Amino acid sequence: MSSSEDHGYRLLTDYANGFMVSQVLFAACELGVFDLLSEAPGPLAVAAVAAGVGASYHAMERLLDACVSLKLLTVETRGGQAFYGNTEMSRVYLSRVSPTSQCSMLLYMARTTYHCWGRLAQAVREGKNQYLQTFGVPAEDLFTAIYRSEGERVQFMQALREVWSVNGRSVLTAFDLSLFPLVCDLGGGAGALARQCLCLYPGCHVTVFDLPEVVRTAKQHFPLPEEEQVGFQEGDFFKDRLPEADLYILARILHDWADGRCSQLLERVYRSCKPGGGILVIESLLDEDRRGPLLTQLYSLNMLVQTEGQERTPSHFHALLSSAGFRDFQFKKTGAIYDAILARK
Repeated sequence: MSSSEDHGYRLLTDYANGFMVSQVLFAACELGVFDLLSEAPGPLAVAAVAAGVGASYHAMERLLDACVSLKLLTVETRGGQAFYGNTEMSRVYLSRVSPTSQCSMLLYMARTTYHCWGRLAQAVREGKNQYLQTFGVPAEDLFTAIYRSEGERVQFMQALREVWSVNGRSVLTAFDLSLFPLVCDLGGGAGALARQCLCLYPGCHVTVFDLPEVVRTAKQHFPLPEEEQVGFQEGDFFKDRLPEADLYILARILHDWADGRCSQLLERVYRSCKPGGGILVIESLLDEDRRGPLLTQLYSLNMLVQTEGQERTPSHFHALLSSAGFRDFQFKKTGAIYDAILARK
């Protein structure tokens, strides 16, 4: 093969084997490898890691070595024996004791997202999500499918808490939100973004509006210390009266829904919003030509296999918000995964 053919084949092989990389990460996370190493006084030998998580010695050795090549673990050799430890990335993002741990999101991806993606070709043929075929759960009521058990609901809510532990600050500081003392976080789950909002704008009061079962789970599993400034209200934002607010936050909400449903929700928000108030939309924005970023393109395919929606360009959001009555449209690319859009009534 010529050098260009060789490069092309290697690239193809990397793409084809990409799922194996994901599974190495998922398996090490599920087994508790990073947690065990974070609690240890120093690097551990294979036997200690295998015994600590209840795994096969020989299988664990292969997993640990793959993690080293992926820069998830370090390895040092002493007396002919390998000793493994966490890298800085693993300490920050893969150990459950870290405030920026992403373990629950990774496990949600392993147990739910990964299985839906196994039916991507069928999703493209049909143009709809694959919950029924994958889990036997009807997907007409989207979040009944996503929250198909109490355990799944807790897992997903914890996963979103982890997302905002890393991404919350960048989207909430993209614009000066101190002008909006009364905030409503629609579909705010466990209140993770509300908590970030309070840290950045201590004078605000945030109402988290979400489905009754989500609010009950939030109060039971994710109690917030700032109860006097964060309130929870039960309701369906497509059907029930929305709390009055100066600012409505829709974070990772509109990407779940087709344009018609988005317009329906935005019109309801506009009617509830105080004059001079605003709406903050937090999503991963596609470039205007839709040729990137790659991660956002992949997220849009994820919306196909898991929801009714898609990722969108700034101009697409502008059209949706304008048709609902909002004006003074602004957007900012944060340089992180999620971007911010602000519009006013």
